[in-house]
Amino acid sequence: MKIALIGYGRMGREIEKIALSRGHEIGLTIDLDNQNDLTAENLKKCDVAIEFTIPASAVNNYKLCFEAGIPVVSGTTGWLDKKEEVYQACAANDGTFFYGSNFSVGVNLFFELNKKLAELMAPRAEYAVEMTEVHHTKKLDAPSGTAISLAEDIIENLPKTNNWVNDQTPAESEMNIKSERVGQVPGIHTVKYESDIDFIEITHSAKSRTGFASGAVLAAEYCLENKGILTMKDLLKL
Repeated sequence: MKIALIGYGRMGREIEKIALSRGHEIGLTIDLDNQNDLTAENLKKCDVAIEFTIPASAVNNYKLCFEAGIPVVSGTTGWLDKKEEVYQACAANDGTFFYGSNFSVGVNLFFELNKKLAELMAPRAEYAVEMTEVHHTKKLDAPSGTAISLAEDIIENLPKTNNWVNDQTPAESEMNIKSERVGQVPGIHTVKYESDIDFIEITHSAKSRTGFASGAVLAAEYCLENKGILTMKDLLKL
């Protein structure tokens, strides 16, 4: 397949390597210095777009892909306040949109483990829950999209918790997400339940960006045969 890479930072370059190794072609690369090349006409020459940019530009990029009639895979986080707008635009154009707060297969298995642990802890009122997420210093959003996904799953399965806060003292019904930005860390997420006598924690630590990039290419391949609003749950059959 021919891929349009929208965003050519460290993740974009890693995606390019993985895509080429799997026999795909990069038909269009968009970076800061050639944003005028991001047109519907150029996008139509490609089979799918993979978008890793910033929240301020992501939504317009998605809409342009829908208008061009090509599926878009996005790993940009921080735009979810406009989720319904994006979904409506996708449906209006009979498009395909694959969003992942994290494309790593390991992280998506971690999501399932997190949900199961929250279910088990639901009747245990003596345990308080919190989360820590650590990323590289150039990550723009906090908390991470992965942390938000983890928090939403906890809230859904842990009745005493109905909201999350970021780097704040939480109320009794809230959980705090601590965000740390350190060096070149690809991503570490830890969920911790603590009582007066012990604590239980689960952690996912990424060794590199390769897992994220591989998942994004797998998602692009999946979009060629599947339509609509898609996620890693669909791809991994979770």
